[in-house]
Amino acid sequence: MSRVAIIGCGVVGSSWALVFARAGHAVVVHDPSPDAAKGTLAFVKASLEGNPHAGTILSRIATAGTLEEAVAGADYVQESAPERLPIKQALYAQLDRLVAPGVVIGSSTSGLPASSFTEALATRERCLVVHPINPPHLIPLVELVPAPWTSAEALDTAGNLMTAVGQAPIRLSREINGFVVNRLQSALLGEAFRLVEDGIVSAGDVDKAVADGLGLRWFFMGPFETIDLNAATGVAEYCRNLGPMYYGLAKEQADPREWSAPLVGTIEAERRQATAASALPERRLWRDRWLDALVATKARLREELGR
Repeated sequence: MSRVAIIGCGVVGSSWALVFARAGHAVVVHDPSPDAAKGTLAFVKASLEGNPHAGTILSRIATAGTLEEAVAGADYVQESAPERLPIKQALYAQLDRLVAPGVVIGSSTSGLPASSFTEALATRERCLVVHPINPPHLIPLVELVPAPWTSAEALDTAGNLMTAVGQAPIRLSREINGFVVNRLQSALLGEAFRLVEDGIVSAGDVDKAVADGLGLRWFFMGPFETIDLNAATGVAEYCRNLGPMYYGLAKEQADPREWSAPLVGTIEAERRQATAASALPERRLWRDRWLDALVATKARLREELGR
């Protein structure tokens, strides 16, 4: 087993601890708040309920009282500190001194480019963004985003490790705002908010359009394969037939709008009718059970039907 250090024990860091421990690695978690580190152990234990290997997996996770103790002897570091630039800059200045020069440090940041907090480091070439889709112990996709100075070796190391622990990495060629998944999600959310704001459809029906429509295809294939299969001779025919329509829609949608307080209030009210605020934790557990079952079913169907 190699040794993985998890720095930051919030929701994402705790989920990462389970990913690495489940894959057989020795995991050391550290957070400035001792309660947060204890919370990681409680989260992993709860997530493994009913798993016959729960005890073995949990035994691979230890807590460290100091950053120095956490990264000592680490073969890889996954940083999941709060999403605030000054915090990351200060943390990475410490990591630069404490982590062995050849050890790769992946950041779970969902929006900050690695260049914004690694530029001044002596060993900055070993740093990159390793951004999971929350929660990573259930959703395998990971975005690997290099800074301008990230070495090819560091990118390869992170990619190979993610594959080995059961994640599904994608590699970006360079830094870009929002990375890939958030840019795709941003386009869909922008249109979803516009449809509600313009009174075209309710928030619930937007959710239904995705959950009972687009999402069923996107669950097992992406947008390009979707349109490739929706025309007799493939994607070129689809684009010839429907490209002008989509271009027209794109011109309509070239209307960026802020999510105004009244609009958010309307959607909030509709969502709270569907799920009371007090019931959100229970609903998240419901989501996680669905994700767990869907990922397992997807793997089984891929075995039976092919990718």
